[in-house]
Amino acid sequence: MLKLKRPGIALVSLVFAALAGAQALSSKLELPPGPTEAKARAACTSCHDAHIIVQQRLTKAAWGKELDKMIKWGAIVNPSDRDALVDYFSANFGPDKPAYVAKRSPRNH
Repeated sequence: MLKLKRPGIALVSLVFAALAGAQALSSKLELPPGPTEAKARAACTSCHDAHIIVQQRLTKAAWGKELDKMIKWGAIVNPSDRDALVDYFSANFGPDKPAYVAKRSPRNH
């Protein structure tokens, strides 16, 4: 019976690895380049996909509140990086930026 369980465990492991890889790739592609990009990716995309960030259009004050909330929820952010992250998010995802349009995957017929 043990032999029957192992293929199932391997399949589940493979699925989780593929999903994690897809999320990492998606997160990397969605955050715009800049000096704070790596810190934003490290602090934020360890818990959620970058799409959660890039679809927002918040003011600088609102980004500050959002970041503070995420830190309270467990995001690991060096206090010296907080203001740089708020600047990065508000510069790239502020209310003056065009609305986010989700990328569509091609349909398979």
